[in-house]
Amino acid sequence: MQLLTVTIAKPETTNFILGQTHFIKSVEDLHEAMVGTVPGIKFGLAFCEASGKRLVRRSGTDADLIELACQNAIAIAAGHCFVIFLGDGFYPVNVLNAIKAVPEVCRIFCATANPTQILVAETDQGRGILGVVDGSPPLGIENEEDVQWRKDLLRAIGYKA
Repeated sequence: MQLLTVTIAKPETTNFILGQTHFIKSVEDLHEAMVGTVPGIKFGLAFCEASGKRLVRRSGTDADLIELACQNAIAIAAGHCFVIFLGDGFYPVNVLNAIKAVPEVCRIFCATANPTQILVAETDQGRGILGVVDGSPPLGIENEEDVQWRKDLLRAIGYKA
């Protein structure tokens, strides 16, 4: 077995979701979950098929994001993984529950805009995702001023009343 690190290539502020599913039907079901949850959402989706033709299946509402998803899926190349890139102004928190509710979805590895590395194991059979490195380690523990900043931010962007 060989361990690999695959760095997600994306614009700095672009959010993405990485997960694992188990059936080619997932491409259409994930697409429907996205557009059914947030009308007008811009996204690109790519899915690594693990049997049959073993293609990267793709869908979405934005050609550039679809291409970005395909490029990253090819780099990861782990069976039955999917990656969804979200357009500006769209966030994982808005679609994550709908994605998790898709019956074929087995797990979500991450949902982030942070710099991310995917930890991949490669064997003679293929590749599998072991986990992710999402962002950087903490620099300390928040103080009272930091707590207030966090609470103010969540209210200012409409996630808390």
